[in-house]
Amino acid sequence: MTLKQVFETVTIMLGWFAIITQFFLAIDNRTVPVPETAIRFVSYFTIETNGLAALAFTVLLVGRRTRLGRWVGRQSVLTAITLYMTVVGLVYNIVLRSLWKPTGLAWVDDELLHSLLPVLWIVYWLLYASAKRRLLWKAVPSWMLFPLIYCIYTMILGDKTGWYPYPFLDADVLGYSRVLIHIGGMIGVFLGLGVLFVLTAKRIYQNGG
Repeated sequence: MTLKQVFETVTIMLGWFAIITQFFLAIDNRTVPVPETAIRFVSYFTIETNGLAALAFTVLLVGRRTRLGRWVGRQSVLTAITLYMTVVGLVYNIVLRSLWKPTGLAWVDDELLHSLLPVLWIVYWLLYASAKRRLLWKAVPSWMLFPLIYCIYTMILGDKTGWYPYPFLDADVLGYSRVLIHIGGMIGVFLGLGVLFVLTAKRIYQNGG
């Protein structure tokens, strides 16, 4: 097994462990029925992104030569996932960390999802994806689709249920005008980081990895 495969295997194990553990913690501490708890669980950007990342690594490890594996292994796809994981880490540690103080297993899981796994993805990208080939600027707009669709979904979910996964997206409290400003700011962060990733990849590529 190569070092790259070891990296992927360890990250897969940590990723699925964190997601599954978080689900059982959510069920154990639920304040609403199980079906609604499950919907809320999968409605967090953190869970969706970490799930996407864990699934991507799983595909790369067991089906790298399949059509799906070749698609997931593309530089633009790996960069997009790295971008989303980076935002998960930044938003939580800058904006959301002070809102609650988990302990025990919840703390361990929280750090895995919001700190360690995003860092591991960035390291993986720097080591194995950034210098594969020249990353094209035209990829950046396509990376905005996932967060934009997520925001639209969150607004529809909140309007129907009155529940929002994040306080900065709570239109019932903040109003739609303010939430739209927040969404615009979020897309701006994704866009700015996307540009930074492309610039970094070009620099690494030009320097020969």
